[in-house]
Amino acid sequence: MSALPSSFPPSIDSSRRPIRELPDELISQIAAGEVVERPASVVRELVDNALDAGALQVTLRLSAGGVRLISVEDDGQGIPREELPVALRRHATSKIASLGDLETVGTMGFRGEALAAINAIAELTLLSRAQGADAAWALDGRTGELRQVARAAGSTVEVHELFYATPARRKFLKTDATELAHCVEAVRRHALARPDVGFAIWHEGKLVEQWRATAARDPRLADALSDDFVARSVAVAHTRGAVRVEGRAGIPDAARSRGDQQFFYVNGRFVRDKVLSHAVRSAYEDVLHGQRQPVFALYLTIDPARVDVNVHPTKIEVRFRDGREVHQAVRQAIENALAVPRAGETATPAATPLFTSTAPRSMPVWTQPAIHFVAERGPGDLAAMWPASPAMPAADTTGEAATAGAPPWHIAGAPMPSPLQTPVSPRTADADTAAVWPLGRALAQLQGIYILAENAQGLVIVDMHAAHERIVYERLKTQLDGAAIGSQPLLIPATFAATPQEVATAEACTAVLTALGMEITPFSPRTLAVRAVPGTLADGDPVELARSVLAELAQHDASTVVQRAQNELLSTMACHGAVRANRKLTLDEMNGLLRQMEATERSDQCNHGRPTWRQLSIRELDGLFLRGR
Repeated sequence: MSALPSSFPPSIDSSRRPIRELPDELISQIAAGEVVERPASVVRELVDNALDAGALQVTLRLSAGGVRLISVEDDGQGIPREELPVALRRHATSKIASLGDLETVGTMGFRGEALAAINAIAELTLLSRAQGADAAWALDGRTGELRQVARAAGSTVEVHELFYATPARRKFLKTDATELAHCVEAVRRHALARPDVGFAIWHEGKLVEQWRATAARDPRLADALSDDFVARSVAVAHTRGAVRVEGRAGIPDAARSRGDQQFFYVNGRFVRDKVLSHAVRSAYEDVLHGQRQPVFALYLTIDPARVDVNVHPTKIEVRFRDGREVHQAVRQAIENALAVPRAGETATPAATPLFTSTAPRSMPVWTQPAIHFVAERGPGDLAAMWPASPAMPAADTTGEAATAGAPPWHIAGAPMPSPLQTPVSPRTADADTAAVWPLGRALAQLQGIYILAENAQGLVIVDMHAAHERIVYERLKTQLDGAAIGSQPLLIPATFAATPQEVATAEACTAVLTALGMEITPFSPRTLAVRAVPGTLADGDPVELARSVLAELAQHDASTVVQRAQNELLSTMACHGAVRANRKLTLDEMNGLLRQMEATERSDQCNHGRPTWRQLSIRELDGLFLRGR
């Protein structure tokens, strides 16, 4: 191993240097280091300007991945001749004029640094023709020369030889293919936010990507991402106070190993924010398996005065005035969208099979009896299902009768939920057609593990333990939600050494902690004492719970910590209370489970995020047996 040179680390010159102003060119190059990291950074800034100019068509032309040439053409308002030299000066912009404008900025760009920074490290030419002008003009960024050119209304910014003035930065760039991929991704992010604008990307004279303008958002999502993204996602539309959340959230089955299909926009601006990321993770944690990453394209609309976009030179970070309000809005929006059982989506016309027989396929007519979930009294065998007898009296859900006959998973102090009963009258198109349930009618039980059912599309396979586990789990959550969070005082307060931030949070959020069933008070200037915890979590570690709640409360909504801990307890209880494998069920019991799945939120995944059912269409079954070939 070779020894380090004697000059490493470099020695510091102790001689005093005079304080002086930096040259304008060096200032611009320093600013360019913050704004321009790679060719994709230039593309992002120039497309921002094109959209702010009202462009309806943006064309990007690249050479060598954007290192040799970046050209952005638009059909926007254009720039008058007399304003072209001003456009390349530092901190020159038409977006803001006062502090009030900065605090309520609604445009993509506003700093007035991009063109000046790019001009300091590359050869830039700005061509523009203002709407209604007689001619177009081109400005050379190096010499300041203006010349008349031919061009339709709009602007073109040409950037040649990026980082030629700072060759050290050029060495950090990747291959042309990698830089091209980053440029395409930068334009894709804009395209997902502006479906009304058409985008085209050319590289070395070849068309790489093109997204045509459309009036709706879903066609652009399908075009820019994939048809599969739209097909395997659910619509999100939720308003909470002054926050509106729209878009599409991928179903748990569509989750990926990488978070490369996660797009979040605030007032049309693509952002990465810890509050938003935490809200999404909180919404998915009850249905996502393992470390899988959800896919989504979400659009948050909020008053510009309630969000600060002047946080980072790249404008990809934001800061919310009320982060807790935004967090709750995003989390509830996704939870509500994912809560709807997807079994109802199968109730669509059946796909055309590969092989068509002369005899028509028709589902046998089956009438669903009323089904109750009733917990058996035997230990270790809970929540069995059987048809309710018409003479069976209604369950007493109040007083001692409910508590005395409560199943082992009943939470003390909370009212017993009344048994869920499936309506006797099925959904029909008219009086002469038979009922077609989304998950179909049960046919048989396979190996004591799976339920096989037939619906209009084909065969449905249900993991009976996983499905019943989710049903019991959701009933327990509903039962707990109906009761206030009870507080359990600790006989001996649990003390722990706290940071100054934890002490300040505990003192400032006493009311919130009380609502969560917790009491945390200062024991000394550097010590906190946990005197009470939620009753359902009395057996847990109070110090660990207190630290988690205080950490979340300092940045987000701390109720998610208590809810997560309670849900973990309820999930364990539901797992033990669900029907076990190798338990023989009658057809009525199987049908009762299917009907409950259709009516239970999040029934498509078990408590651990695994799927509870799968659909095999007639076309897929025909393909397995090569029918029609």
